Amino acid sequence: MAVIAEPVAKPISRFHFVLDRREVLETILVAPAILYVLLLVGLPLLLAVYYSLSAYTIYNPTWKFVGLANFEQILQNPNFLDTLRNTFIFTFGSQLLGLVLGKFGAFLLLQPFPGRKIVRALIILPFAVPVALATIAWQWMFDSLYSVINWTLIAAGILTREEAPNWLGNPYLAMLCIVIINAWRFFPFAIVIFLAGITAVPQDVIDAATVDGAGFWRRNYQIILPMILPIMAIGLIFGIVFTFTDLSIVFLLTQGGPGGATSVLGFEGFQTGIVSGDVAHGAAISLFMLPVLLVVVIFMLRFIRRREI
Repeated sequence: MAVIAEPVAKPISRFHFVLDRREVLETILVAPAILYVLLLVGLPLLLAVYYSLSAYTIYNPTWKFVGLANFEQILQNPNFLDTLRNTFIFTFGSQLLGLVLGKFGAFLLLQPFPGRKIVRALIILPFAVPVALATIAWQWMFDSLYSVINWTLIAAGILTREEAPNWLGNPYLAMLCIVIINAWRFFPFAIVIFLAGITAVPQDVIDAATVDGAGFWRRNYQIILPMILPIMAIGLIFGIVFTFTDLSIVFLLTQGGPGGATSVLGFEGFQTGIVSGDVAHGAAISLFMLPVLLVVVIFMLRFIRRREI
């Protein structure tokens, strides 16, 4: 009678056992993201701190420690305080307008109407179009001679040609223009946030409120809105961070004008550190974004935590 030999089990490598450990596998999976953040965020931040504490310029690249002198000098500059104020107006004004547009846009897209799927696809275009192309289009719309907005108002008889505003030549209107453009870029993102939050609200809660006599406004502002506030806060954090550090719209549309009325921190840091070559003061201006954003993010995260509890 023939004897069948049992197959010999292959020894399992030590490496296989190491990957079975949860903490090791988690570290390996998270390591690329951590490395990405360290190289593209951490290293530039350290360089900014390094240059802000020195007298480094392109014309005199020798590093000389000056401490906090650069920060004291820019704080004593009244133009910097105006820039800081413009940054807050630009950031929070555009975020507020974007949230309002996003909320009403989300309610509109929740209603059934012909072509809703096409509208949902097209609504993302402001977020997908390159900012340079979009800003050039808006620049034509706000042009002092060929503004399609002015032409429409004149054709409708609302304004005369003499009363037509110079959108980018008036300090207040120029600020309004960059706020509108940034809100236009942000509101598709706000629509997505509101759609995700509203659809996550249990239908039973809405039905119960309707049975109890709650109308449209009460359902939305006393029931739905408080329930989706944490989701809104997360989206608002992203919007504030991206807007506070953005310089593209100001750089392409107004160059900080007229008379510095639309200059923001990102643009001012670029002009000082790159265009003018004063790297030390440019880095100091840019670092002013960090404590402001840190306070805003901590406040929003604490608000979210209280809402979840």
